[in-house]
Amino acid sequence: MNQKITNFAALLSLCGLFFASCTVVKPGETGVKRKLGKLSSQSYEPGIRFYNPFITRVLIVPTRTVNLEVKLPLPSREGLTIQSEISILYRIEKKSAPDVIKNIGMRYEDVVILPVFRSAAADVTSKYYAKDMHSGERARIERNIRDTMMEILGDKGFIVENVLLKSISLPQGLSAAIEEKLRAEQEAQRMEFTKQKEKFEAERKAIAAEGDKQAAIIGAQAQAEVAKIKAEGQASAIKIEADARAKGNDMLSRSLTPDILKNNQIEAFRALSQSQNSKVIITDGKTPLLGIPEGGK
Repeated sequence: MNQKITNFAALLSLCGLFFASCTVVKPGETGVKRKLGKLSSQSYEPGIRFYNPFITRVLIVPTRTVNLEVKLPLPSREGLTIQSEISILYRIEKKSAPDVIKNIGMRYEDVVILPVFRSAAADVTSKYYAKDMHSGERARIERNIRDTMMEILGDKGFIVENVLLKSISLPQGLSAAIEEKLRAEQEAQRMEFTKQKEKFEAERKAIAAEGDKQAAIIGAQAQAEVAKIKAEGQASAIKIEADARAKGNDMLSRSLTPDILKNNQIEAFRALSQSQNSKVIITDGKTPLLGIPEGGK
């Protein structure tokens, strides 16, 4: 019976020793081995890692993004104190984990991150008015704080991803004054917008009136041009017709020789002689009266 108890105790001791000699590095973490007080220059990947629990220890360092929330009074440019709640999103580079533990230790948040953040935040916000923390300048303030922190922490193995101003509490009475000022600015902007709108509308009407005027002028010019072209066409047609008549008369006068005229006269007298009506014919005495019946009158 005693032997069984001894064996069971030995088994428990072996199990305890086994579990004490291994650790699990989770995703988003890295492990750094410290043997007899000396840190290894390498870091462990996620997984089960075995070590000698009597002379070695594995320090777990998170490499995932950590959200560090801080409540901090911030100074403003006009000398006010603004109560704020800020989130610092940072992480440690895996390759820099041994150096962070060696140079800073496991309490790196209290040793470097928070002091650097307080100094950077105070330095940045002191350049801005309190109302800027409620306006579009808020994002610029966050970026400036982050950039200032990275200038100090970047070489130490830290990456500050972002700094977020979660809440800002202004002194009593100042919030109402800022809101009133913002409303006045918005009203001024609205009036300016209305003024610009009316100005644009007046310009639009002026442009439309000028367009109508130009259209009327162009229409009148077009009608005048049409009338001019029509008159020129009629004049050209009259000239062509006159030229054609003149040419015809000229051709006709050229074709009427004395013999043809005499023949035409003879033919005319002959036609008259054949008429049954009485007639008087007056001639110059040189025109022959051929083919006229003697009893014709």
